[in-house]
Amino acid sequence: MRRRELLTTLAAGAGALAAAPGGRRANPTPLADCGCSLQIRSAKDKPPGEAAFRDVTSKLRITNMRVFGVTLDERIAQADRPYVFVKIETNEGVTGWGEATLEGKASAAMACVMDLKDLIIGCDPMQVEHLYQVMYIGSFYRGGPVLGSAISGIDQALWDIRGKVMNMPVYELLGGPVDPRGVRGYYHADVWTLEAARELRDKTKAAGVTALKFQLPDLLECVETNAKIKRAVGHMEMLREGLGPDIDFAVDFHARPTPSVASIILREIEPLHLMFAEEICPPENVRAMARAVRHSTTPIATGERLIASYGYAELIDMGVVDVLQPDIAHVGGVTALWKVSATAEASGIRMAPHACEGPIGGIASLHVDAAGPNFLAQEICGFVQADQKNRVWEDLLGFPAMRMVDGRYPLPTRPGLGVDISETALKKYPFQGTRPFVMAFHEDGAVASL
Repeated sequence: MRRRELLTTLAAGAGALAAAPGGRRANPTPLADCGCSLQIRSAKDKPPGEAAFRDVTSKLRITNMRVFGVTLDERIAQADRPYVFVKIETNEGVTGWGEATLEGKASAAMACVMDLKDLIIGCDPMQVEHLYQVMYIGSFYRGGPVLGSAISGIDQALWDIRGKVMNMPVYELLGGPVDPRGVRGYYHADVWTLEAARELRDKTKAAGVTALKFQLPDLLECVETNAKIKRAVGHMEMLREGLGPDIDFAVDFHARPTPSVASIILREIEPLHLMFAEEICPPENVRAMARAVRHSTTPIATGERLIASYGYAELIDMGVVDVLQPDIAHVGGVTALWKVSATAEASGIRMAPHACEGPIGGIASLHVDAAGPNFLAQEICGFVQADQKNRVWEDLLGFPAMRMVDGRYPLPTRPGLGVDISETALKKYPFQGTRPFVMAFHEDGAVASL
């Protein structure tokens, strides 16, 4: 018998065994189920939780969500982080904007935003916390930078809508402002000689800026040579001498050292009185970080790579850090950043949020900063002197976004986040795909912490 004839005969026999009189299948075998897909509600029931909230929701409903990839010229901005903007539209014409930019994974973040679209279409955008739970808890697989960034962009847009409907800036919805002068910030800087540090000091003071952040001069091995350790310490000593006593500065270790190397460097730089030392060890290795900081009095900061409020619990519980640095484009938006801030405040920990992507996330961060009693300083990956990137931001938003005045970012005054993106301007910077995150290598070819 030929193979095809055999398969046909077996199929016919199976059908005959399964069929009952009248053409119906007898005793169908139930599908195997791992037990993790219990249907509390049908996937077609929309919006999630509608029946329970029917009597307390507003009449506002989400009708559409769009995602925009924005690629700038490599000479203007880092190629690995094309902006990912989210726009939510409603049945009453109120719209909200948010940012889901994820370094090195723009396409994945954009796809994840659209994966979440079905969960929020038809929902009341005023129910921000409920929708956060729908996206985070309801996704089953929790956390991770892709999901965290997608939720962040959507959540920011929801808060934007909420503020516009209430005719209040988001920081007022959160109970702020704590300081009417605005939000203290710091810029990035990069100098390698004492003369350059002194020139930077003069420019910084002339601009009214009070704080800066620098990088370590080298990649570091697990067990480092005396020469590299001395170079790292000497670089920071040069910065303090050149900047003088009045400009605060932080140093980002970018998780390059191991605990032993970090301990040596921290001991040597204590007299410099840094604003903080950032990411002295990989942030996911809390116990290693605890070992490194045990005998240091320099404030320790970390947190830009952690997701959701739960990602900070161990750092807070163990008392390892003095400053937390969530990124509002990754952590889960305004909702998650506010939760981290409140938890940190109860433990005496300060907040210095990270924002090295596009302008919407930076502005969204300002709202949480302005309402937090434990706020320290806001990071923006910009410089004392405005550059072409700042001109692009002004083109997109219509005003000079994220530029300090007298060392502080002015408080937004318009309702919501206080931003509206020009879609006409967006067309000038079409998305050109994901670019891989920049990498660094040790001399032996091993991948290095950047």
